[in-house]
Amino acid sequence: MSTGDSEQPNPFKGTPFEQLFGALGGAFGGAGGGQAFFQQLQSLMQPHDGPLNWQAATDIARAAIAQQPDPSPTSRDQGRVADALQLADHWLDATTAFPSGVTTTAAWSRAEWLVETQPVWKVLVEPIAATSLAGVGKALPEEMRAGAGPLIGILGQAVGAMLAGQVGQGLGALGGEVLTASDVGIPLGAPGKAALVLSNVREFAEGLDVTEEDVVLYLALREAAHQRLFAHVSWLRDYLIGAVTDYARGLELNASQIQERMQEQLRGIDPSNLESMQSLLEGGLFDPPTTPAQEAALSRLEIALALVEGWVDEVVGQATAERMPSADKLREAVRRRRAAGGPAEQTFAALVGLELRPRRLRDASTLWGGLRSRSGPEARDGVWMHPDLLPTAADLDDPLSFRAEATPPEELSAEDFDAELRKLLEGPADDAGETGETDETDGGDPAAGDEPTA
Repeated sequence: MSTGDSEQPNPFKGTPFEQLFGALGGAFGGAGGGQAFFQQLQSLMQPHDGPLNWQAATDIARAAIAQQPDPSPTSRDQGRVADALQLADHWLDATTAFPSGVTTTAAWSRAEWLVETQPVWKVLVEPIAATSLAGVGKALPEEMRAGAGPLIGILGQAVGAMLAGQVGQGLGALGGEVLTASDVGIPLGAPGKAALVLSNVREFAEGLDVTEEDVVLYLALREAAHQRLFAHVSWLRDYLIGAVTDYARGLELNASQIQERMQEQLRGIDPSNLESMQSLLEGGLFDPPTTPAQEAALSRLEIALALVEGWVDEVVGQATAERMPSADKLREAVRRRRAAGGPAEQTFAALVGLELRPRRLRDASTLWGGLRSRSGPEARDGVWMHPDLLPTAADLDDPLSFRAEATPPEELSAEDFDAELRKLLEGPADDAGETGETDETDGGDPAAGDEPTA
């Protein structure tokens, strides 16, 4: 089929995409307009596996990061970070029974952060991209899909190229702000690899009226605490990523909404300049309304991130209480930064549709601290044994009432502890919830302890 044939009808006639192709150089009816358009499309699209061209996204992110100085950390920098993380782990030993999760340490440049974290970003972003691309075809009426199949494929590749560009821009912006490998709440590097992005750490330290050494140590404490939690609670990483995947499954593109947005935005599109099509996605053209399934997934993700960040905030607060006078100032600065999100994080949220921000960090920290005060650190950490034991949104509404009936733990033998754990997870009188899935506890190390509910 020749797209340049003046007699060729528009296969998208009567669909949301008729306006798009009608505005781009006459599309399928203009004298060669459609052919020129598709030639431009093909120039952007290179073979790649998966829904996104990650090579293109990485190149765009690298270009963004290169806009500012990005020195490679020296061997002295590497040693400085390793020493800070070693001291951090020593301090944390006194605040939690979770053992160290750090197996290797690193000082990263921004470009190194991009390379080291890409595998996890793929896991987070690709489900959303795949569902969005599939939705392009689903937005067509059923009777139009068979005849327009090849063109839908081309359009999907074009949209995929633009999504890759947006992801690259978002990652490039984030690369200029992230402080550690776990700065977004999920360890983005290899398991057990604790790292600080020193150029960003130095910029964060400016204006805080705190020594850079204290900033490095405090961030090392947070990084080491994240690594402990995710190493010991083996189901946690999949739990968070599962919420992202569930969000992607809930994506639904609305054909009439796409058409309305096209009509609004195509006025500013230059048919001779394919790059101007980027404004379609930047303006939210393919951003679908939030569905109930997505709202549930986002709520689960937000609460889990708040619980992670709140636990880290709590144990680091305990570790620094008698050792670091500047800790309160640093704690407040990090809390504000994580709860509000920086410009780059907001940009990435707008592009991908996800906000990796723990809005209820303070409530979660209060909840963990209250439980520790009543029952000790063993009861606090024991909640992480199974996802069914995690506090809910309602618990965060009244954080000091979470397990308010709990009492300081008694000394239990290993056998008694196992019996109490089975009762907690399986017993019908368990106030924290019934599971009956003891084979999925993963993190049920007796060293972690737990306080049986009354």
